[in-house]
Amino acid sequence: MQEFLTAHGLPALFFLSFLASTLIPLGSEWLLVALLLKGGAPIPVVATASAGNFLGACTSYWLGIYGSRFIEERLFRMQPRDKERAERFFARFGSWSLLFSWLPVVGDPLCLVAGVLRVGFIRFSILVLTGKSARYALVAWAALEGRSLFV
Repeated sequence: MQEFLTAHGLPALFFLSFLASTLIPLGSEWLLVALLLKGGAPIPVVATASAGNFLGACTSYWLGIYGSRFIEERLFRMQPRDKERAERFFARFGSWSLLFSWLPVVGDPLCLVAGVLRVGFIRFSILVLTGKSARYALVAWAALEGRSLFV
């Protein structure tokens, strides 16, 4: 599988990054590093991973928006007062937490909750894209700097 993904380069990275940013537990950093170590240009590699990961987060966000009634009532079993309290909390600091949407385990649900609580799409986009791009840029930098230690 690794050979297949590395052989397909940027399209495979986009697809894996997209899936990794949905509620499916996958990682895409290893492919980003593999492509860089095979000689891929850092800017297109980081941009591709960031775009795929951002669009995957948008999928979770839109699921939150359009499936919010089901999510609120069936999954979270929220009462109206619980929703109001969550909205106040998220309005106060919660949307800034979207900068950490790249974190494993909590990042994908953050995007879903942002949709449920109707965070503005522009605010969502800026915060999520900033966090995810910074993470991939840091991974790329570490991989390229680390390679120089062994060459």
